[in-house]
Amino acid sequence: MNENSSQGNAHADSSDNSLQITCFSDFVDDVTLHFQIIRFPNQIYAWIGCNSAKFGRLYAAAPTPPNNTVSVSSILGGVSDNTGSGIARRLVLKTGLNVILACNIPKNSPMLEVNAEKKLVGKLISLGYTRPKYS
Repeated sequence: MNENSSQGNAHADSSDNSLQITCFSDFVDDVTLHFQIIRFPNQIYAWIGCNSAKFGRLYAAAPTPPNNTVSVSSILGGVSDNTGSGIARRLVLKTGLNVILACNIPKNSPMLEVNAEKKLVGKLISLGYTRPKYS
C-alpha cells in the first residue's frame, strides 16, 4: 500500500480552514485501485481509479432538507450508474458533507465496488472525516 499525504492552506469562512490531500493505492481482487481524497472545510472530493489514471464519471452528492436525504447527480461522463452514484450517496451519509466523486470502476463489478468503497471509507474514518449517520 502506497500513501502520500500533504496539507496546505485554503481560504474558507469556517473555523477549520485547512486543506488536506491524501493519495494511496491498494491491490484488491487482482486489480490496482488508486485513490485521491481532497478534504475542503465543507466538502470532500474523492477519486477512485481502477488500473488507470482516467478520470471516469463525476458525481455530486449532498444532504437535502428537510430530513437530510441524499441527492446525487451525474455531472460528467454520461448517465448516472449505480457504481459511482451509490458510493457518492453512501459517502454523504458517512461524512455529512457534500461529496464530489470521480469514479473509474468498471460496470458490473459489484465486489470491486464494495472493496473500493470499504478502502475509501476506511481511509476517511482513519483521517477523522466521518460522523454519525443522520437520524
